[in-house]
Amino acid sequence: MREEIAGVWLPGAPGEKISECGEGMGLVMGLYEKTLYLFMGDRGLLLEFGEGIGHEVNDRVRRMALTIQAEAIEGIIETVPTYRSLLVIYNPLTLPIDPLKKRLQKIEEGLRETSFPEPKLTRIPAAYGGPYGPDMEDVAKHCGISTEEVIRLHTSKPYFIYMIGFMPGYPYMGELPETLIMPRLKTPRLSVPKGSVAIAQKQTGIYSMESPGGWQIIGRTPIELFNPEEKPPALLQMGDLVQFYSISEEEFREWKT
Repeated sequence: MREEIAGVWLPGAPGEKISECGEGMGLVMGLYEKTLYLFMGDRGLLLEFGEGIGHEVNDRVRRMALTIQAEAIEGIIETVPTYRSLLVIYNPLTLPIDPLKKRLQKIEEGLRETSFPEPKLTRIPAAYGGPYGPDMEDVAKHCGISTEEVIRLHTSKPYFIYMIGFMPGYPYMGELPETLIMPRLKTPRLSVPKGSVAIAQKQTGIYSMESPGGWQIIGRTPIELFNPEEKPPALLQMGDLVQFYSISEEEFREWKT
């Protein structure tokens, strides 16, 4: 299943189109027929591969990011993969935009269906409802099920990490069971506690630090998702899997002591 999101490129939208790669562009959910290459300031080039949240587009993003990293191209500082696009941050004094664009197009044209590393499965404990899940009752009411069924469904399957974003270590995961599909809050909270487990549309995520946020909060984990002293600093990585399991409030408090 796929969560369909807005974002079709239109003239005048942020990011100036500078080239396309492939045969014809299809404005449908899934891969574009032509990848869009968009300026993002004077040090960024955005490769936009398609529309929607799904494995077809995200696999292309991941494969391109891994290939660029493996080639260790001088002048490329960092790559930032997302659901459907890849930001390439570069040094224009070392690698000007035209040679960079041509190099990336060449990589993309030769991209092969290679296997990804075996995904790591991380089990994440979560205390659901009560003081840790202030939206649990509303979620249950909206879905027409009990809070126990919300917990059962949310812990019933592993979730694929499509991207890390919004804040350091925050995993965007999917897809939720159909019954748990929920809109975002009409009014975002000014403060969401660190570790909050949230859902929105067909996605689920974990707030890696205290932050404003508009997702429905159904629980909280005592696990630290981001520590700048660790290598890597983020516990979870794009392409890996997360399986939630329920713990009691007492177990949560014991975990934190």
